[in-house]
Order: sequence, then C-alpha cells, then structure tokens
Amino acid sequence: MIFEGFAVGPIESNCYIVGDEQTKEVVVIDPGADGRRILNRLEDKGLHCKYIVLTHGHVDHIGALNEVQKATGAEVMIHKADAAMLINPSKNLSMFMGENVKLKEADRLLEDGDKIQIGSITIEVMHTPGHTLGGICLKLDEKNIITGDTLFAGSVGRSDFPGGNHEQLINSIKTKLMVYSDDTRVYPGHGPSSSIGSEKKHNPFL
Repeated sequence: MIFEGFAVGPIESNCYIVGDEQTKEVVVIDPGADGRRILNRLEDKGLHCKYIVLTHGHVDHIGALNEVQKATGAEVMIHKADAAMLINPSKNLSMFMGENVKLKEADRLLEDGDKIQIGSITIEVMHTPGHTLGGICLKLDEKNIITGDTLFAGSVGRSDFPGGNHEQLINSIKTKLMVYSDDTRVYPGHGPSSSIGSEKKHNPFL
C-alpha cells in the first residue's frame, strides 16, 4: 500500500496520500493547503489521484481542494452532513480567517459504512461526528486509521465550532475507534501519529 502523510499550510494540517502500489492510483485525503506541493508529490512518484476524500469541511482541510481537483480531475467525496461546508465560507470557517473559500459541490456524498475502492485497497468510512456534523475517520485496514480532527495524539478535536458537540465527539471516539486493538495506528488531522493503546492509557479526554 502507498501511504504518505505530511503537514500543509500555516495550521499544519496533515494531508495523506493512500493508494495501490500496482496501479499507482491514489486517494488524496484532506488537501488543506500547498496545492502545488501536493501535486508535485504525485507527479514525482508517477501517481494518479483518482479520488479526493475530506475528513470534514473546515478550511484548513479543504483549502487546496480546487487546485488539486482541477489538476487531477479527481472525484471529490465528503460526508453528506458536511456537504454544505464546501460551498459556504461561513460554515467552513474561511470567512473568519480573512478568506472566502467557496467551492463546487462534492461529486459523492459519503455515509457511515461506505467503501472507497482504490485498486486493491478498500477504505471504510466511519462517521464520527462531534468536531463537525459530518466528520469521518477512514479505516485503511485493521491496523491503520486516519482520524481527521476526531482524535489526536493526546487530545481530541475541538467541539466549540458550529456543528460541534463534545459529548458526541467522545461517544464517537469510544464507540468507533477505541474498539480496535491497542496496536492499531491512528493518523490524525494535525500532529504526530499514535496508537489506540497509547490513547487509551494517556489521552486525558478519554
């Protein structure tokens, strides 16, 4: 499996590239900024971006979406409950950061349990609301999960933005993520990776 993660933009959101080593088809997850840098990584390794998947609709995770989508022709996916955030600068918070990010509607609206197939790789969508109404985590396999802004190393996502709910967030984490084995790796929307076991032991919010 192709797997690469790197921080983009001033808030250092993590962008991930996941795909099939044989077909060289990949999914770009959360192109939050630095679109040219993301495209250069794809080009340098001869990768074809088939899909762009967004863990939620905040500006620091969608800021380079338009640039990457235009260059690759990729199909854009977001959970249905966050769909309006792509077209509304107030909902995606860009208006409050001195920007006005208004994008086109997604090509596919996701729901809990949906599967995204990229070559031989099957990515499972887990709806984990709390940070936003339509926040999702992406299970790459039984040992690797991209958690977006739901769960961080030693912390959890903010719930004080519109659509956020702390109780709902903690419930999402406990019922959707903490059920996996302790050695399962978690790759968050910001900061370093961790493991389910480490978060069970050391995360003060859990």
